[in-house]
Amino acid sequence: MNFFKNKIERPDIGSNISLTDYLTDALFVFDIKSKLVLANPKAEIFFEVREEMILGISILGLSKFKNLSPLVSLLGGEIKTISKEELTIRNNFIVEVTSIPISSEGKRTNTLVVIHDITRAKLADEMKNEFVTLAAHQLRTPTSGIKWALKSILDGDDGPLNEKQKETLEKIYSVNDKVINLVHDLLDLAEIEEGKYLNNISSNNIGDLIQASLELNKEFIIKKKLYVQLNKDDSIDMMVDKEKMNIVFNNVLDNAIRYTKPGGKIIIDIIKRSKEIEIRIRDTGIGIPSIQENRVFSKFFRGTNVMKIDTEGTGLGLYITKNIIEAHGGRIWFDSKENKGTTFYIVIPVKEKYGEFLRNDLY
Repeated sequence: MNFFKNKIERPDIGSNISLTDYLTDALFVFDIKSKLVLANPKAEIFFEVREEMILGISILGLSKFKNLSPLVSLLGGEIKTISKEELTIRNNFIVEVTSIPISSEGKRTNTLVVIHDITRAKLADEMKNEFVTLAAHQLRTPTSGIKWALKSILDGDDGPLNEKQKETLEKIYSVNDKVINLVHDLLDLAEIEEGKYLNNISSNNIGDLIQASLELNKEFIIKKKLYVQLNKDDSIDMMVDKEKMNIVFNNVLDNAIRYTKPGGKIIIDIIKRSKEIEIRIRDTGIGIPSIQENRVFSKFFRGTNVMKIDTEGTGLGLYITKNIIEAHGGRIWFDSKENKGTTFYIVIPVKEKYGEFLRNDLY
């Protein structure tokens, strides 16, 4: 405790100043019995309470103060150890809370609670998300219209095209398609940032969802002469958001197909367990550089080896995928060796009973 209450002499202003007085974060220190022994000036400001009113009160006793009640609910009577937990203290005031046990000679003596104001950062994020959503919505209608018009011309609805004209329009069509995909990714991202993960939960067959994603890429698979095998159990139905799970499988399979060299293999296994199913998507593609593996699920991340092959991706696919899987109560991870291939593992809890395991070769 001496460290926290240590004073620095300031003859120029005629007083002693605590080391904690001018910190921008609020600090609370509790003793071994969970009684408050220190609150710095910023804590008084954050929670609109005077230190002398709360010193010596237990953590649970602090709940009688309105502004401290949310903090007490988060920390609990035993003051659990937490790291950067987001907490709303009152309207338009949001903080991150970290609690750290302090030990001396191997014994816990105090608990330090640090409260960091993130209100401005959260407001900036909300404004950014609103802008992204607005921009994406504004782009969706004209890009869809352009796609329809181009398709009509390419199909010869407005008369025959010469080869040069057709080639030019196909390039425009391809670029427009990439913009449409970007718009969809931005809208998915905006929903995730707003906490709108799942909308319509219903019973769906996981194998059918994966097969539908493969069918969307059938032309590309055949063109690259990839061997694709789906090992599925036709009876595996589970409660998921169909639209969101389509995004998951489209993202993971698109990566596997796009970054597996011609003649390579993609094997998908669906394995049932008593309370969950595991989906393994194995490819013989370019793999992920080991030095970058910890960033794979980060927003806007793209591997250095991927950038050499495809310079126009958004780097949002796996970030969105991870959030959707976790919203279903599941988890996702991977094993990868550069130039050897990657296996993605998706595990989702289920509530249904399943039939016998079957094997199906697609292409």
